[in-house]
Amino acid sequence: MRRISELDRRLFARVAAGRLRGAHPTLPRLSRAANHGRLWFGTAGVLAAVGGRTARRAALRGVGSLAAASLASNLVVKWTVERRRPVMDSVPLVRRLQKQPWTSSFPSGHSASAAAFATGVAIESSRYGFLVAPLAAAVAASRVYVGVHYPSDVLAGVAIGVGAAALTCRYWPPRPEIPAQARPRVSAPALPKGEGLVLVVNQRAGAASAAGGLSVAEQLRVLLPAAEILECGPEDDFMTLLQQAGRRVAERAGALGICGGDGSVNAAATLAAERGLPLAVFAGGTLDHFALDVGVPAFEDTAHAVTEGDAVAVDLARATPLAGGGETKHFVNTFSIGFYPELVRIRESLQDRMGKWPAAAVALTRVLRTAKPMEIEVNGHQRRLWVLFVGNGGYSPDGFAPAYRDQLDDGLLDVRAIDGDQRLARTRLLIAALTGTLGRSHIYSTARVRTLRLSALHDVDSLAYDGEVAPTPAQTLVLDKRPGALTVYRPAEPQNELLQRARTAAAQAPHWWRSVLRR
Repeated sequence: MRRISELDRRLFARVAAGRLRGAHPTLPRLSRAANHGRLWFGTAGVLAAVGGRTARRAALRGVGSLAAASLASNLVVKWTVERRRPVMDSVPLVRRLQKQPWTSSFPSGHSASAAAFATGVAIESSRYGFLVAPLAAAVAASRVYVGVHYPSDVLAGVAIGVGAAALTCRYWPPRPEIPAQARPRVSAPALPKGEGLVLVVNQRAGAASAAGGLSVAEQLRVLLPAAEILECGPEDDFMTLLQQAGRRVAERAGALGICGGDGSVNAAATLAAERGLPLAVFAGGTLDHFALDVGVPAFEDTAHAVTEGDAVAVDLARATPLAGGGETKHFVNTFSIGFYPELVRIRESLQDRMGKWPAAAVALTRVLRTAKPMEIEVNGHQRRLWVLFVGNGGYSPDGFAPAYRDQLDDGLLDVRAIDGDQRLARTRLLIAALTGTLGRSHIYSTARVRTLRLSALHDVDSLAYDGEVAPTPAQTLVLDKRPGALTVYRPAEPQNELLQRARTAAAQAPHWWRSVLRR
């Protein structure tokens, strides 16, 4: 420690005596701008405003990483390791801050926040991370330049920041930029300028937002001027409009289009599969899991695939009642029973007043406090479960937040269950969720199967599929897949051998490194 302190002082003295061209007044201004995270919140706002979906995800992860790093450095480490600030006699007056910090010198909170934000952004997008990294490095260096930290304080802050950003991947896994694998290109009509495409825009699903002064419908008309666009407003019946669009597509021998959230995509996919229509998905919801997995995160991606006739065949999953005359429910993403449908119901009742994400947090708190395990039979075996999750294809990673799929035509159902028979199951579930260790918990089990039979559903009042809640149609359900039943427009995949090898390596790597390998 003595040697480190001596090295710290020598390096600090060398920086204080140095005259870096162009460093003044830039570095002191940057140091002040980063107070209380203002610089990073402003940067996140710019990313969210001028960038696309990836930029918004990068901004959100950056801010989340910053919050975690700030908490760890300023409220934990600083009060554990008390270190005096450097003596500033050798630092020129012109460099010094007008208001000197009084807290412990170790670690540098500014450096932790800067490194956390830059790393968080880079996890989602190497391109945006490359742009932010020099700014973060300059802020970290400025703390030594203005005389308020030793170099080791800055290095420790950087380490905390990088660690905090990495920790966010346990709760919110980064989504790979390469789309999921699917079958080779299948036959789909090429529709120049969208001629023959009948597109339903569900404004109630969030697809009414404007960008660049244009509404969603106007943006789509610019991209596909010959397409027929039907807007579903708050007073319109979505299913009636969708059925109308399906009839128009059949008359024109074209394609069905949908712009909305995953629930809207589910309805359109069910109709398209039943009538043998190709489907064009335009991401217009909050999360857009299916659109992102297919590989059409932006309107331009889908529009290009439609005009070129590039499409793939993907599996469509279904839950079929064996008795009672109930309706078969198809799902493109997920199906679940247990406390999740109740969580969705509570969230929807609150989100108009407080917004979707705060409502989801309140709903989760209520459900974990009041929910009871359900008694059901799974493939003939009696089980007591908190929740049963079934994915249309294998999801990654394992754990509390399965985020994306590597393949859309594997013919498998991804089954995940939380056991209600274990001692203190509710408490263990909450602790595992908070610590990001659910994937290794004994109350959590996974399997990948082709068919799943659920029976004795007396304790199950409702089910959820693709974010929609519906009554349980029967006491026995059979879940399986319709392989390659849905034709979806997607830009042609690159056939470059190097990219194919990179895809294979990414699929086999641990989920933390997948986002790196896939860029």
